[in-house]
Amino acid sequence: MKVKALSRSQSSTQRECIGDLRKLPRNLDPTYHPMQRAREFTRAINSAKMERMFAKPLIGNFGNGHGDAVYHTAISRHTLLPLLSGSADGTVHLWDLPTRNCVSTLTAHTHAIKGLVFGTEQDFYTCGADGTLRKWSIPSIMANTTDPTPDDTWRISGTFQSLDHHWTEPQFVTASDSAVQLWSPERSTPIQTHDDLWGSEDTVNVVRFNPAEPQLIACCSMDRGIGLHDLRTASAMKKTILRMRSNDLQWNPMEPLNFVVANEDYQAYTFDMRKLAEPTHIYKGHTSAIMSVSWAPTGREFVTGSYDRTVRLFNTKNRNGIARDIYHTKRMQRVFSVNYTMDNAYIVTGSDDTNVRLWKARASEKLGQLTPREESATRYRQALVKKYEHLPEVKKIYRSRKIPKTIKKQTNQAIIQKESAERKQSNRIKHSKPGTYKHESERKKVVAKEVD
Repeated sequence: MKVKALSRSQSSTQRECIGDLRKLPRNLDPTYHPMQRAREFTRAINSAKMERMFAKPLIGNFGNGHGDAVYHTAISRHTLLPLLSGSADGTVHLWDLPTRNCVSTLTAHTHAIKGLVFGTEQDFYTCGADGTLRKWSIPSIMANTTDPTPDDTWRISGTFQSLDHHWTEPQFVTASDSAVQLWSPERSTPIQTHDDLWGSEDTVNVVRFNPAEPQLIACCSMDRGIGLHDLRTASAMKKTILRMRSNDLQWNPMEPLNFVVANEDYQAYTFDMRKLAEPTHIYKGHTSAIMSVSWAPTGREFVTGSYDRTVRLFNTKNRNGIARDIYHTKRMQRVFSVNYTMDNAYIVTGSDDTNVRLWKARASEKLGQLTPREESATRYRQALVKKYEHLPEVKKIYRSRKIPKTIKKQTNQAIIQKESAERKQSNRIKHSKPGTYKHESERKKVVAKEVD
């Protein structure tokens, strides 16, 4: 007579250590769990509540800040630790990112800082409104923290407006009142000078190197233009004139064909460099001009800092153009600079109240190392919220944000104005001769004209 017995391994029934939960047998047949979906829905609501309860994005300030408004911050593209910040009084602070302590203070310029960027080696470059551009070495600063001196200095007759370094080669490009110039650290004069871009003599206020194409730069000018320039042929490629001026431009590090523009019309636009006739997406929410923008290292999110004293995080997968989170404090004033750290975990902002602040990229994320049980529970809660976020009970909790009263009032006014303009255009079309007026998509309204 044969008797069949159940055989289970020891690991499937016993705990590995005394701190683990006891393993209990479960029957996963849905007929034995008629209330499973109701339990999941309740857990999703509780998970959304927990996420908002633990959402504390601000970590703290860097030291005692600056003596004047912070206009620029810079993060190294190759290392995690150093951070630079430049203010309106011409001083530059070198910070230690983990401890948020000031390592050295440099009296870099006599006027406001206009550009900060790290080089390919252990060095960085600064430019100011006094018409000087300086190269600094981090090892020499660490050796002489009391009175550091620059390694090199370049001068022009006007004032610098922007600065960016090549991603791999020892070259950097500057934008000034009169021209866009390509420099080499080994020469005292520019390699290339472009003072007549597309027949316009307007000032270029932003210039950026493309991460993938080493000889391609993008620039924003004061005539509301966004242009692409090829350094190999020393010629302008294409240019687009927007309705309002752009304050910042950043290339997507993972998709170098795309870039994002921070505009004066309270919105951010993403463009494809192959088609500048209209933006690919529009990102809304700010109630004042966007001053700065920065991509996450993953290329899936970007952060914006605005004149309305808020910081907003946008996900490129979210096609409705609404920010996934909003950061603000009572004391933070107009935000002039934002940066993602290279580990995609933190955000650095510089504002008009002379402070440099450190934020978490995900507001409810716990700092420090998580245990395996915590990681598993966090992933489970996130999956539940994602599964049920379309339901009103979960969406109301998950999307709710506390924002200042003034911003809420301005947002409501903007909604009323937009509805009024749409209603007025509909009435024009309804009561006019056919073909006189027509509806135009919002993306086509952004671009005023294209210049070849």
